[in-house]
Amino acid sequence: MSKLRVQSFAISIDGYGAGPNQDLQNPLGVRGPELMEWFFHTRVWRRMHGNDDGETGVDNGFAEQGFAGIGAWILGRNMFGPVRGAWPDDSWKGWWGDEPPYHTPVFVLTHHQRAPLRMAGATEFRFVTGGVHAALEQATAAAGGRDIRLGGGVSTIRQYLRAALIDELHLAIRPILLGSGEHLLNDIDMRALGYECAKYVAGERATHVLARMTLDEPPKLSMQRTGRKRLAYSSAVRPARR
Repeated sequence: MSKLRVQSFAISIDGYGAGPNQDLQNPLGVRGPELMEWFFHTRVWRRMHGNDDGETGVDNGFAEQGFAGIGAWILGRNMFGPVRGAWPDDSWKGWWGDEPPYHTPVFVLTHHQRAPLRMAGATEFRFVTGGVHAALEQATAAAGGRDIRLGGGVSTIRQYLRAALIDELHLAIRPILLGSGEHLLNDIDMRALGYECAKYVAGERATHVLARMTLDEPPKLSMQRTGRKRLAYSSAVRPARR
């Protein structure tokens, strides 16, 4: 049975998963790349860029785990690119060049329709306008029994957390303070949703924390303070957990 996994998602010790003022020049926000310093030194990262070196310690081990057994990805639109609103054309093809690092179908959440985009290396971006449940349903079908990796960004992970649809959440906590930006867990009661900390390991440049959903089915989701109903758990989208 497929799991929905967040892997190698970096946050600061004050809880920010991206810096402020994201744009074309700052895709992770101002000072956002500091969150990923733990990853940039790994052999995984170096090999992705055609090099044979890189560190092989704890950080690299977690980076490797993040790509193991993945049959599809889900991304928020901001993770795909800086374009906002209706797509002006099909010229933007992501941040990653002609051969993105996914090598699977990638389901991009958006409010605006766009035709699928096939890239070199078996990556195909498919644009989903039906919301987080529709993206998960399509990704599960495409994954062929393998897991689905939820790549972010912060807003997208928060939506799936609030719906209690994430099975495993791996956070790489960096010893930095951003002070502002996009906060990952603000106002989300993960314990009430059924999550527990399963593992924590100190790496070379980050502390790795793994949270898992411990319930066969998430608790009934309550009304938010805003009065808007949280995303309902749907057994049609997510079968009972193992």
